Amino acid sequence: MSIDDVIYVICLLGCIGAGSYVRKIADESQRKLVSTALGVTVVVIVSGLHSLFCFASLALGTATVLLVHPSKGHLVTFAVMFGYLVVFRLFDFHLGIPGHTNMIQMILTLKVSGIAFEKTAAWKRLQARDEQKKNDQRDVNQESLVEITDYDEELQTLTAVEILHYSFNYIGVLTGPYYRYRTYRDYFEMPFKTHAPCVEATLEKLKNAVFYCALYLATNYFWPLDYALSDEFFNDRSFVYRLLYVWPTFWTFRARIYTGLTLSECVCTMAGFGAYPDESDPNNGEGPRKRYQHLKRDADKHLYNFTTIVNTRVLEVERCWTFREGMKHWNVCVQYWLAVNVYKLFPSKRYRTGATLLCSAYWHGFRPGHYFCIMGAPFYVALEDMWDKLVRKHEIGTRRRVIDVLFWIFKWFAFSYLGEAFLLSSFGNIWRFYSSVYHIGYVSWAAMIALGLYLTSQKKKAERKKNREVEKAAGGDVTAAAVQKEKAQ
Repeated sequence: MSIDDVIYVICLLGCIGAGSYVRKIADESQRKLVSTALGVTVVVIVSGLHSLFCFASLALGTATVLLVHPSKGHLVTFAVMFGYLVVFRLFDFHLGIPGHTNMIQMILTLKVSGIAFEKTAAWKRLQARDEQKKNDQRDVNQESLVEITDYDEELQTLTAVEILHYSFNYIGVLTGPYYRYRTYRDYFEMPFKTHAPCVEATLEKLKNAVFYCALYLATNYFWPLDYALSDEFFNDRSFVYRLLYVWPTFWTFRARIYTGLTLSECVCTMAGFGAYPDESDPNNGEGPRKRYQHLKRDADKHLYNFTTIVNTRVLEVERCWTFREGMKHWNVCVQYWLAVNVYKLFPSKRYRTGATLLCSAYWHGFRPGHYFCIMGAPFYVALEDMWDKLVRKHEIGTRRRVIDVLFWIFKWFAFSYLGEAFLLSSFGNIWRFYSSVYHIGYVSWAAMIALGLYLTSQKKKAERKKNREVEKAAGGDVTAAAVQKEKAQ
């Protein structure tokens, strides 16, 4: 582990320990100040003078959120925050900004632009309500179409101080998880944190983090990524060895990510952040999907969960059968942000999937590996969906289980093969590795797509032929019945 990684882990552990103290601060204003002070301290410790980049982006984003009219505020803030990533990463190329500072900036980008999207959505609901009043449309059905909450009103009166507190709250400031401003506000206004099983949830997650960390250290020792860049790897190792090497290196990457994300979740759970009653139906990143404000009256009588701040469902990622399912369980809080603010709002339904993936790749960075990996995913998903309909969808029993296992193996080969590009990062490294294995991933996928299209067309032809035969037989039966009826007469 590098010295930056050591500092990062120490900061995360310190934030976990601070959670017990922060949660017990009775005065909400004091707790908010302490949380922000801890967040700023962590950012400065991890980033040093490079933290100035983060403060500058927050100043620009805050000014945009507050000064631009809500009708266009979300688009302008999005452009400012994501445009700032260009400046940030140009300096990174020249100055070598620490990787953990990059993660802080990435989360900050989502938070500030996310609050602008929320403000605009709330403003539109308020405008719709006012329009109803002007038109005297006050019947029950019309009123139910536009539901206004105190939160919608509060978003229109946001202050720079509140955005600062939200952005630099020590909970999630390093690597997330992403959470809405509403979740942040609830932490200080709702009593749920007092009754949630904070310590138990944290200890359970810490056990998992230790397990992931041990796996990371072990696999990284035996199969380091640096070896895949060495001349010995390309000159002395066989084609099969080089091809199979993507499996342990991508597992090492996953174990490292699982460790960091789980520790980040521990920061939340120890502080009681993101705890909601089960009845509120919380969703990852989003928070409650049902009304929950009334639940604070008997907060001690509910069961609680921390679903809101769970960023990756590790067991589901590992055990699910298909690539598509695996993507749904990976980095789900960020996926929520992308789905709500990019996918659903993109003007063209035809291109919104591509636009969302491109935004995700851009957010991750400008290195070619990000685009090789993320933009390659939809092509494999299309291939997988095609073969699912051909050979898996309608199977049951033992045959279905065998096919599931084959899909699982192919899923992890695809993840590992595309993930290798993400890890190797530069175009030169990616091309050298893929050339050494004869681009077998892309070649085999192209062949499978061609074969799948052919089999799909043959299947459709067979179905059309069968339908014609059925119709012909049905027509013959009708004719025979008519003839018999005439004879009877």
